Amino acid sequence: MEHRIIVLGAGYAGAVAAGRLAKRLHREDVAITLVNAEPDFVERVRMHQLAVGQDLRPRPFREMFAGTGVELKFAKVTAVDADSKTVTVTGTDAGADGVEELEYDTLVYALGSAWNDQGVPGTAEHAHEISGRPGALRLRERLARLDAGQPVVVIGGGLTGVEAATEIAEARPDLDVALAARGTLGDWLSPKGRRHLRKVCDDLGVTVHENATVTAVGADHVTTADGTSVPAAVTVWTTGFAVHPIARATTLEVTDAGRIVVDRTMRSTSHPDVYAIGDAASVPGPGDKPLRMSCASGVPTAWQAADAIAARLTGTKIPEVPIRYFNQCISLGRRQGLIQYVTADDRAVRAALTGRAAALYKELICKGAAWGVANPTILPTRRRRVPKDAARPGTALRSVA
Repeated sequence: MEHRIIVLGAGYAGAVAAGRLAKRLHREDVAITLVNAEPDFVERVRMHQLAVGQDLRPRPFREMFAGTGVELKFAKVTAVDADSKTVTVTGTDAGADGVEELEYDTLVYALGSAWNDQGVPGTAEHAHEISGRPGALRLRERLARLDAGQPVVVIGGGLTGVEAATEIAEARPDLDVALAARGTLGDWLSPKGRRHLRKVCDDLGVTVHENATVTAVGADHVTTADGTSVPAAVTVWTTGFAVHPIARATTLEVTDAGRIVVDRTMRSTSHPDVYAIGDAASVPGPGDKPLRMSCASGVPTAWQAADAIAARLTGTKIPEVPIRYFNQCISLGRRQGLIQYVTADDRAVRAALTGRAAALYKELICKGAAWGVANPTILPTRRRRVPKDAARPGTALRSVA
C-alpha cells in the first residue's frame, strides 16, 4: 500500500516540498496530496506590486504539477488531529457535502502566516494589509480611488514596510506617502544600507516618522505613543506576521507564538510523523536563533524536510545541510533596490549593493523563487524505491543516521 503524504499549504515552502518529494520518490510507493485554499500560486514577495496596480503572471497549480503525480485538493484546512493522524478540510473540492477528513502517514505542515495587527485598537477595522492576495487587492482598489494629495501611512519600518512605502510612492507620486517606524529608518542595516534607504525615501518624497510607535488606528488618522495624530486616508499595516492558529489547537508542541517546534530535519519534536516548514515552524538556525519568517527561510526548510522524509522512507542517509542567510533583498520601487549582505545568523555586515543593480538582483531572486515553485520536478534526480514495510500506512518512518 502507498505511504500517504499530505502537504498543507502551497506557498513557497509547501509547493516546493510537494514537488521535491515527487521528484525523490516513486509514485507507485507514495500518494502525495497538496492541500491549498487557492488554485493559483501567490508570489507573496510581490504583494506590494499587486497593491499599486501591477499585474502579476498567473501560476495555476494544475499546470505547475501536471504530470508529477501530486494530487491537488483546493480546500480550506479547518482542523488537524496529530494523534489520530487526520486533517479536516472544507470547500467545493472536499467531498460531496463540502467537508472531508483526510488520513495521512506523514504530514508536512506549511500553512504559513498572515498579518499581525498586534492588538492595536482600530487596526482590524481601518488598516489594510498585504500579507496575501485578498488584502493586496483590497488595498489596490482603495488606492485607485484616492485623489491627488491624499495621505497614505505605512506602519512598520521592516522589509515589508519599506518595500510598500517606496512602491506606493513611486507608483503614485501624487499621493502624500509616509512611513512610521518604531525605531530609526533601516536601523537593522549597515551604514551604507541606511544611507541608501534614506536617499531613496527622500527622492520619492516619503515622509519618515522615526521612533513612532502607533497605538491606535482611526478611519482618517493614526495616533502615536506620544499623542501625535498623523493624517491617513489609507493606513497600511506591516508590523510582522502571525502564524495560522490551527497548530496551537493541536497536541503538537508549539512555541508561545504558535510555531511548531522542530528539529534540524524539520521533524516535530512531539510527533515524528509531522514535519513543519516555512513560517509555521520554529526552526533552529545559526547560533540556535530561530529563523525569521520569510521566503529566504521557507524554501530551504522545504528542501530539508522533503529530503529527510525521502531518506527515512527509503532507509538512506538523511542529508542535513545547515540553513544560513547570505543577504536581504529589498526592492525600493521598480528602479531602486538594496541588497544587504549579512552574517549566517542574519546580522548586517558593511557590504551592500545599491541602486539599479540591486533592483535587478532582487528581481532575479524573485523570478528564481517563482521558477523553482513552478517547475517542482524538472531537475533530474534519482528516485528511490520505498520498502513495502515503510510504505504501509501506519508504519513509522525509519530513523537513519
